[in-house]
Amino acid sequence: MAFNQESWLRVFSFLLCLVFAFPVNALPKKGTSTTSNGSSGTSNAAAASSSGGITKATDGSMILDKTVTINGLSIRYKVSGPANMFTAASGVTGATSAANTTGTAGLNVLLHGDGGTSFFDFPNQAVQNNLMGVAVLAPNTNRFWGGGSGLQRTDGVAHAAAVNSLIQNQLPQDIAFDKTNVNFMGVSGGSLLLSGFFVPTFGATYKSATLLSCGALTPQVPVVDANTLVTTTKIHFQSTSDELALLQPAIPAAIQAYEKLATAAGMSATQIGALQTVNNSPNGGGHCGFDQKAFVSGVQLLANNYANIMGANASGQVTGITGSVLKTVVGNENMVFTSAGQAQKL
Repeated sequence: MAFNQESWLRVFSFLLCLVFAFPVNALPKKGTSTTSNGSSGTSNAAAASSSGGITKATDGSMILDKTVTINGLSIRYKVSGPANMFTAASGVTGATSAANTTGTAGLNVLLHGDGGTSFFDFPNQAVQNNLMGVAVLAPNTNRFWGGGSGLQRTDGVAHAAAVNSLIQNQLPQDIAFDKTNVNFMGVSGGSLLLSGFFVPTFGATYKSATLLSCGALTPQVPVVDANTLVTTTKIHFQSTSDELALLQPAIPAAIQAYEKLATAAGMSATQIGALQTVNNSPNGGGHCGFDQKAFVSGVQLLANNYANIMGANASGQVTGITGSVLKTVVGNENMVFTSAGQAQKL
């Protein structure tokens, strides 16, 4: 049967209607894209829109999600702990502590990488080794700690000061904790802020432990009370063999800078090795893929083993990583990298 021009037009119109009636599913769906740091699922933008509130942590603790203004910056943070450790003003059911009182547990304060994935995941939300979890969101649209981009963190001074003020002035209004036991964990861009700005400025005040994962900078500001800092602060540099090309020279430079401070303070090689350690043996997972798989699961692995790496009696044993990760920086300053990871964000 022959088709005339009018018949073909009718067929084309019918097929066009089918296209609009049944959308193609091959296109990426909004809110479920995979980010360059390896995360997937609900987008950070969607998570950010649901800020605030009180929820339960994976270990049954309570999580307070709150936003305050500090030094003109909007700071959103999460703090997790047993209900009775929170203050009545926090709004947590079962809270019994008074504001500005000392609690029995310390804190593990996490600063996420560029984009904020680890803030929304909150990998340190479970109480571990008597440390309650805190995660803080970078106060800018891109969620970059220190602002700027790459290794140039132009707002590092202001952001570091805001984090310190959050710990010293705001958190005591929400939860009772031991101010002499406040520890830190940086992820990628968060590690850049900690090593480049926060630790040099405030490290001597806290005299605690800082885990710098998949990122580090030499001090970008004058080091305050360097002798106290290096003799009382435990610093572990954790990377991967297939780290980002941008970070491959930056991390060893940071290691050398902090070791130099320790040497200048008169510390012996043994003393330095007890407080400053390094490892980058994981391979195959790329940037922050410490489990040799991916960014998110790699960060979670480190958070789960924080006590084994940073605790007073740390074993250095991390599931999936052969041998102890606590190798002295002395003689191991120049990390060996096998290749460069593919992620673009820090």
